Amino acid sequence: MHSDAPPATVTLLDVAKEAGVSPSTVSRILNGTARVDAAKRAAVERAIKKLDFKPNLFARSLKTGTTMTVGILAQDIESPFYTRAMRGIEQGLADSGYAPIIVSGHWNAHEEAERIRLLQARRIDGLVILTGHLPDEDIIAFAKHQPIVVTGRHLEGPSIRSHTIDHAAGGYIATRHLLGLGHRRIAHIAGPLDHVDAIARHQGYLRAHQEAGIVADPDLVVQGDFLESGGLMAMNRLLDGGQAFTAVFAANDQSAFGARVAMYRRGIRVPDDVSLVGFDDLPVAAYLTPPLTTVRQPIYEVGLFAAQALLNMLGTPTPEVELPPLSLTVRETTRRL
Repeated sequence: MHSDAPPATVTLLDVAKEAGVSPSTVSRILNGTARVDAAKRAAVERAIKKLDFKPNLFARSLKTGTTMTVGILAQDIESPFYTRAMRGIEQGLADSGYAPIIVSGHWNAHEEAERIRLLQARRIDGLVILTGHLPDEDIIAFAKHQPIVVTGRHLEGPSIRSHTIDHAAGGYIATRHLLGLGHRRIAHIAGPLDHVDAIARHQGYLRAHQEAGIVADPDLVVQGDFLESGGLMAMNRLLDGGQAFTAVFAANDQSAFGARVAMYRRGIRVPDDVSLVGFDDLPVAAYLTPPLTTVRQPIYEVGLFAAQALLNMLGTPTPEVELPPLSLTVRETTRRL
């Protein structure tokens, strides 16, 4: 006879009885509050596995003052960039017992601050901030309440870990690649004017020209917004402007994707007529037609680093990933002039 009743909940007392120890011993092992004999610990761990015991996190929260949750402030959860970074965070938190709560700030400092306050009201134990426009002093103030790991900037302070990437170096190696292929009229689809990484990538573009002894034509720099639609419109403005160019460095892959569509619609072949380089190396970049040459940014690894660094700050010793430097992934959208 089958029953629709839910299975009986396994309790701490059940674990203690199975292991042949007292309930207080099981509690100390679960909370890590005292040293326990190795044989008793092994017996409890076997009992937990056999009974498939799931600790009551709410009860533990009341006792220890922790919630086993961490906040993740992204900027746009629809963006493949942040999706990739959050995949790294998810992997970094695996088996730690911590669960992420994800919110978006939409590149608005006021909204970012409001989202952090919302997370703090839910009593998160720590916070990861993936880039954004929040002022440094605000992050330092928020870090007084819980540990914070922030990416996209260099920031030091109590309870803060940070990581930043040399975006100027990325713009430099992308442009130098095109110059090395013989291109001299290289257009640049820039990122938003208020994004420090977009500004740095443009500076790298200019430095590569300067080192090659070539004057970069300002008319070949058009404004984008890091979105596919912005890349498409920027490329249309370039083509409508009548300026001659043989290559394009787009400030990120999404801009490059849009630029590629604009050129396709006008019968411009990539790379036969125009070479194209992006920035980020999003997973889909390898599966375009043709596959995109791009600067590889370790997005997944940055997410992994952020999660592992936060776990260490929360008292859960975790080996931290070593982040690789930016590198150029040469595929099939660039060719020698």
